[in-house]
Amino acid sequence: MSCCLQDFCRVQELRQVREFLFPSQKPAAAGPAESKDPAENELTWDDSDWGSWETSAENKEDGETAEEEVQHGPWLQDCVLSISPCSDLMVIAREHKAAFLSAKWQNDDSGREEMTLAVSWSGMLNAEEGECVSSVICIPLASQKRSSTGRPDWTCIVVGFSSGYVRFYTENGVLLLAQLLNEDPVLRLKCRTYEIPRHPGVTEQHEELSILYPTALVTIDGFSLFQSLRACRNQVARAAAAGSDVVQPPPLAYKKWGLQDMDTIIDHSSVGIMTLNVFDQMKNASILGGFHASVKGSPPAMSQYITVGGGPFTGFYYAVEGSSQPLLSHVALAVASKLTSALFSAASGWLGWKNKNEEEPAQKQKPKVEPATPLPVRFGLPDSRRHGESICLSPCNTMAGVTDDFGRVTLLDVARGIAIRMWKGYRDAQLGWVQVSEARGEREIATSPSMPRRHAQFLVIYAPRRGILEVWGTQHGPRVGAFTVGKHCRLLYSGYRLMGVNSVTSQGWHLNTQQVCLFDPSTGALRSVTIPFHLALSDKKSERAKDMHLLKRLTALLKSREIDPALLESEAQSILLEIKHPAVKKQALESLLANKNAPVSCLTNITQALLASLKEQDPEAVDDALLQLCSSQLKLLQLYSDVQLLHSPDTSPSETEPLSLAGIEEDLARIGPILRRYTELNSRPCVTFAQDPGGPLPVRAFLSQLVCEGGELRVIRGPDTDWTHLGSFLFWGCLSGQSPLEKVCETLQQSGISPQQLLSLLLTVWLNREKEILKRADAIRNLHTLLNTLSSMKGAVEESWDVQCISPWWQQVRSACVQSESAGAALLAALVAHRAAKSSITSLAESKFQGDWECVSLELEQWVVCLRQLEDVLALQTLLSLPPPQGSPGGAAQRCSVKSLLESGRGGVADSVAKLIFRQDVPPEMLKDIVQQREEEQHTEEPVEQLLQQQQQQVEEEKEMNGVQKLEELLACVCQRFPHSLAIDVLWAHCCWEYVVQWNKDPEMGRYLEWSVEYLKMISSSHIQLGISSMMWNTFIVKRFSAAAFLMEKVGKAPKDRLCRRDVGMGDAAMTSFLGSCVQLLQTLMEVSSSSFLPPYAFFSKADSGVEEAYVPELCVEEVWGSAEGPASIAELALQQKAVHYPLVQHHCLLASLLHAAMSFSLRLKPLSLFDSKGKNAFFRELTSIQLLPSGDMDPNLVAIRQEFLMLVLTGWVKAVGEAEDTGSAKVSRDMDWPAVCMELASLLQVNADILRRHLVWELYNQGLDLRAEEVMLEVEDKDVLGSQLLVLTGQRLAFSLLHSQTQTKATMELLARLPPTLCTWLKAMDPSELRCPSVPLKQSSRLVSKVIEMLPENHAQYSLALHLLETVDSLQENE
Repeated sequence: MSCCLQDFCRVQELRQVREFLFPSQKPAAAGPAESKDPAENELTWDDSDWGSWETSAENKEDGETAEEEVQHGPWLQDCVLSISPCSDLMVIAREHKAAFLSAKWQNDDSGREEMTLAVSWSGMLNAEEGECVSSVICIPLASQKRSSTGRPDWTCIVVGFSSGYVRFYTENGVLLLAQLLNEDPVLRLKCRTYEIPRHPGVTEQHEELSILYPTALVTIDGFSLFQSLRACRNQVARAAAAGSDVVQPPPLAYKKWGLQDMDTIIDHSSVGIMTLNVFDQMKNASILGGFHASVKGSPPAMSQYITVGGGPFTGFYYAVEGSSQPLLSHVALAVASKLTSALFSAASGWLGWKNKNEEEPAQKQKPKVEPATPLPVRFGLPDSRRHGESICLSPCNTMAGVTDDFGRVTLLDVARGIAIRMWKGYRDAQLGWVQVSEARGEREIATSPSMPRRHAQFLVIYAPRRGILEVWGTQHGPRVGAFTVGKHCRLLYSGYRLMGVNSVTSQGWHLNTQQVCLFDPSTGALRSVTIPFHLALSDKKSERAKDMHLLKRLTALLKSREIDPALLESEAQSILLEIKHPAVKKQALESLLANKNAPVSCLTNITQALLASLKEQDPEAVDDALLQLCSSQLKLLQLYSDVQLLHSPDTSPSETEPLSLAGIEEDLARIGPILRRYTELNSRPCVTFAQDPGGPLPVRAFLSQLVCEGGELRVIRGPDTDWTHLGSFLFWGCLSGQSPLEKVCETLQQSGISPQQLLSLLLTVWLNREKEILKRADAIRNLHTLLNTLSSMKGAVEESWDVQCISPWWQQVRSACVQSESAGAALLAALVAHRAAKSSITSLAESKFQGDWECVSLELEQWVVCLRQLEDVLALQTLLSLPPPQGSPGGAAQRCSVKSLLESGRGGVADSVAKLIFRQDVPPEMLKDIVQQREEEQHTEEPVEQLLQQQQQQVEEEKEMNGVQKLEELLACVCQRFPHSLAIDVLWAHCCWEYVVQWNKDPEMGRYLEWSVEYLKMISSSHIQLGISSMMWNTFIVKRFSAAAFLMEKVGKAPKDRLCRRDVGMGDAAMTSFLGSCVQLLQTLMEVSSSSFLPPYAFFSKADSGVEEAYVPELCVEEVWGSAEGPASIAELALQQKAVHYPLVQHHCLLASLLHAAMSFSLRLKPLSLFDSKGKNAFFRELTSIQLLPSGDMDPNLVAIRQEFLMLVLTGWVKAVGEAEDTGSAKVSRDMDWPAVCMELASLLQVNADILRRHLVWELYNQGLDLRAEEVMLEVEDKDVLGSQLLVLTGQRLAFSLLHSQTQTKATMELLARLPPTLCTWLKAMDPSELRCPSVPLKQSSRLVSKVIEMLPENHAQYSLALHLLETVDSLQENE
């Protein structure tokens, strides 16, 4: 409750502003000291005066020291600075440059939002050569909309220049208007806005803008200025929107006074209109007019102006209203921004402006300047040697602070014109005022509520020479605050608020404006001065000030870490008893109770003493709220002490009679195996924090969570951690068997806490401390005792409860269990509560119905359903808790509850299992084997518990199990509990969808999409398969697929990695895998579509039945989960999908195959260019739509291009096979059968397949793969053409052996000489360099020649040549 400086904003980019305004100080090259700290780009740490006491004998040179001073000197003192009262705009100007900084919100390092000022505009403001900025002011203009709450509509920047011009700009630097009202430099701009009068006697002041010149003062009426600025801004907006007729804004109404009888004038203040009382009017009349002066009936209204300077030091001017008529000035429109200047120049015709050549002479001619009305000084404060430097008017217009060149600060009484106080030792001081209103509270009780609120004025003085900021109470108050700040700061004081406000529009506005703020350029922080009202009161008359001092003493005492508890108790008690004010005493007690170091005994004794002192006082003088606080807190402290004493180690728990838990033991034996596996998987070590439950509950946390209302205690529900901590404090000793249960429950019952809240705390502890619960064997018995005890409390179970209705008490237990994610603890709590409820219902039924009748209750039916659901969730959570293997995607284990499964819809269980399978990284084939094995074991019809017992025995025998075996066993258990929710097709559908979702998050993992398609193929239901594939295509695939097609069409070849990542979002390798998966997906979609469209091609049609012929599956859920509500499952959405148009799917599959082939073998291809206009238009349409597809014979040129591409694909495949066989790799054998694909593509693309086969045979022989070529040769139809082609290839092989081989023997040379001349000439014409594998064994070449002879007819022109080749090859073999 004292003065404080608070950071409310931070200025960014301050270094850039300094370098812009001081270009000569900008370093030529950033040195290592500057470049190593990136924070200097935003803030400038000013250390110009550090180390000034040290000697000059430093390691730095004098030049470096001078440069450092230039960089970090007080540069801000050489600038003109102004900030808007709303703190949303700041202007920093120097000479002819200026930077506008606007407010924006951003998060700091801690994540908290803070306001910052960043540069929104910077540039030159001078319009004439040589003029500089001399004064700046930011005026926020109020919004005229009725819905406005007081925020400004926009802010106008008014800039005064040394040329005498005053120009008005928007926040974006757009010039609105310019006025030349006097030809002397502008000294100071000041503004006065509307303020609501505090009481009827105060004259309502008009808004105005005052402009000070060396010998003149111009005041512009605020209403006239407001209307002109709005009109000019609207005109600029119209120009930016490309034009409308010019609306001439209204002229400015101003008054111009010639200030006389002062030598020099530096600063001024416009006090406003004042009216003299009758006595002052008669006194002035007699002084001015003599004894016989006449006095008017009504005192005239006068405008008061105060100037400071020299000769006299301070001058007081009074201008009688009506003595001078306002002057009217035509507003000169001007637009400075590039946008509007361009628009205005383009629209010069309708603006009525002349062209550029005619405009230049007009610009040189200055506008006419009106003469000033002489205004003599009424009186002043003469001091020939003192010269004033600045004057700052108080918000209430009654006082003003003046600084001078002697380092004095003088406080003036404005009304009387005298100096009432003076401070010395403040050279170059900067002044500001803070007006503080009294808070509504205690004063209204003692006085009439209709009395106006009091206001206090505080003078803020910033002494830059001393680096100190002081706050003084006026008129003769003490210094109430002092802060050590930097020596180069600037104190910014506006003295006005919003312009355009009046008594009507200001009603209901709550505008928070900063009165005074300190700008520190070293940190870029803007800091506001906060002053409490009570500091204006004198110490003699203010008991509150004394109480606040005692409160500060208590706060300091509580902050001390090492203090004796006895000393703390005595000091705090004396301070509390000495405080007089009830509100302060209440605040002191609350701070004491909230202290973490005070022991409970100390708090109890102090509260008892305070309560006793209050009871001794007069009951009417005692504050009821304080008395109630003391009594309630004392009751809470006593309860805390009692519970703490019961839980202390010295207290031995009382022996309890053994309870009959036969039913619970049977249930535990049934769920034992799965519960042990759940405990094993969830008992891994984890990180714990100090605030986690487990330690003793501090007394302040206990008091913060309980309140006492009407003698009863009520627990306040807070965060789960606090709630668990409180419950652990009350019940953990009982659950762990360390505290007497009956005594604890009796103490809690006597405290007045409702049984429902105690039950909620007990269940919270049980469910949130599951790991410790599962380790304690006696916890279940203790929970049973506590539940029975709480149920027997008054108000727990209603006495009028009917067994055929649902009990709210037991419903609370079920709600807590079904909402908890601690599956093991929730099931145990439900078992215990079920037995307790059953015994209660049985006893109640026996009292009502005599005989051997068995009671059937709706409550018990609810428990049966709840227990079955919790057992299912336990099995599912055990499966979900499996740790992921190393190298898998991993991630946090999913937690589930009964409530979350019910809210996740019918597919919640399958979705959770699918996410687990993804985390476990289980391949589809392995999961298929696991599920098939589970189906085979289902025929044994063994119950789940028996299976788990057998598995548990195997665990004990093997000690350790493989992760896959654990997954297999737990998955079998869950599938047996959820036979419908985890049906085979439903599980495959969710796994398929989960993998495609994960692939969409990381497209580089092409394996995810491949496995997704594998799961899709495993779905047996054609309807679900069709829906899932259609959803995958529309949701995830088609967008990237179309991007890949357009990218390849653009570049004309298989794109590089960078282009793939830019356009498709994945690398080139991932894109190849993606296109292959697209082919598989579209093939699957074609297989399940209508059979009426199936073509006779195996690659594109592997199904012989359509969706219409298949049975639509019925999706069911288990009976206990029938109430599940939520989003539809993936399988349900799949069944809702429409049928697809088979030819369109085939069309897209054709394109996908082409793209995949081009990417696989890095071929040049423009895929869309292989289709006509109909084919291009049909791509990437909805697969359910009917599109116009290509039909009939295709253009031969287009067919030729298709044939060339397919031949390139076959060539690429042959090369890949040859390289794989050379390296011994089997990768190509596992890939697609590209020859078969190309043959089927040829049929769809109207390409002759026999040409492709001949090309394939030739390529295989060219690669040296003769055996593969002979297999394909059997399918070639045109043997003659193939024989001619292979004859050339045989000649190339033989030419290589005879002519180009480096190991030619003598026999080879002799054979070459014996060859017929025709054959020899033909062999020499062959080019063996075209062969990729020229060194082929002669045995293969001989076999090839034989094949050629078989294919060529005897009348063929080259038949004899083939015979000669055969003889030559045989001769070569004989020579070997």
